[in-house]
Amino acid sequence: MKISVEYDNLQTDTLCKVVNAKHIKNYMLDIQFSNGKKNKVNFRNFLKKSQHPSIRKYLDIDKFNNFEIKNGNVNWNNYDLIFPIEDLLAQKI
Repeated sequence: MKISVEYDNLQTDTLCKVVNAKHIKNYMLDIQFSNGKKNKVNFRNFLKKSQHPSIRKYLDIDKFNNFEIKNGNVNWNNYDLIFPIEDLLAQKI
């Protein structure tokens, strides 16, 4: 069986990367992407709705603010918390 991907049909947004992110306030980041887009992404509802302790620990604002840009994505604690680029672009966290 051969699986092929038609790259011409892919959205360019799926190929972009996070190039910069800065904390604005509370659980909101201003994220800049390699395709030139810039979004304010609010993670508050996602964190508050989660029941999992490894996610809820990021309600501690100091832990939330301890993120880095790694391999083109916003990353917390060596991939402990990370989101798909498509979700960050769509601001659907």
